[in-house]
Amino acid sequence: MRVDQVTVVGAGGIGSAILPVLIENGTPVRVVEVNPQKVAAASKFDGATGVHFADWQPTAEEIVFLCVKCYDNAAVLPKLPDRVIPIQNGFDEQLDSRGHTIEGIASFVAECPPDSLDVRITRPGQLHLGFRNSQHDDELLAWLKHAFRPVLAKRQPTLFVANILPIKYTKLMYNSAISPLAAAAGIDNGALLSHPTARKLFFALLQENYRILENAGIELGKVGPFHPRTVAKILRRKWLARLMAKFFEPSLRGTYCSMAGEIEKGRTEIDNYTGHLLKLAEGKTDAPLNRAVYELVKRMERNRETPCMEKLNTV
Repeated sequence: MRVDQVTVVGAGGIGSAILPVLIENGTPVRVVEVNPQKVAAASKFDGATGVHFADWQPTAEEIVFLCVKCYDNAAVLPKLPDRVIPIQNGFDEQLDSRGHTIEGIASFVAECPPDSLDVRITRPGQLHLGFRNSQHDDELLAWLKHAFRPVLAKRQPTLFVANILPIKYTKLMYNSAISPLAAAAGIDNGALLSHPTARKLFFALLQENYRILENAGIELGKVGPFHPRTVAKILRRKWLARLMAKFFEPSLRGTYCSMAGEIEKGRTEIDNYTGHLLKLAEGKTDAPLNRAVYELVKRMERNRETPCMEKLNTV
């Protein structure tokens, strides 16, 4: 399969993390952004050009890695060609209705300044790539395996899976517990395990999220050291859960959820995280914690409230 153009739409943590691998593969890469400073920064890379979103005119043949937040999808979707590879944590029905065949999920945590492409991996992990439905694009998959072959992907380890959805739903289980709580409280991910109130809510949300997905009959995959069913067993033993929290907390210090800082801007991905879980729970699983967290974040979002730890006392 010949690919003459690769485009990365959205140069946040994920888009900036995969950019060096794509450049080293030798295919011309365009970075599409609305931020002029990121556009300028992209053009400084050998093998890459920066294009403002308003000026981007995609061709039918190019491959697009969609790395924007889910709330930006509506503006991007009308421009997308057929071969799109989303790398997003949330679920968006409008995007899913397009029927893309391959999707990515990042189990690493990356941070990127708002006006540059100087990405920093704050928690190592893998980029997972795989099919998301019964329709397969084997040519595209073969190209991806070449583009992210180990010699190039040593910057960011890549794992190819037969079905990406179990990985994506496991990330949803974690993200829908981490992001709303950390964003509402204004804390890093490590504080979710060290602060007693935050830890109690975090563990309870993880358990509720697991029940929702299990009762919905959704297959889950392994992301990190434990499979979700093992995590559920650990959480049922409070002494063990607290012990594991002490073990993992140091590695999470200074890492922030993707929702951090968004509440005060008046928009978050809460509908794509918790909102999706609540739809899965309808008629099958009671989800009082998710409903409470969803209402808290939506209220804070509407009012552009300042996050603080005291907000968790209202859940």
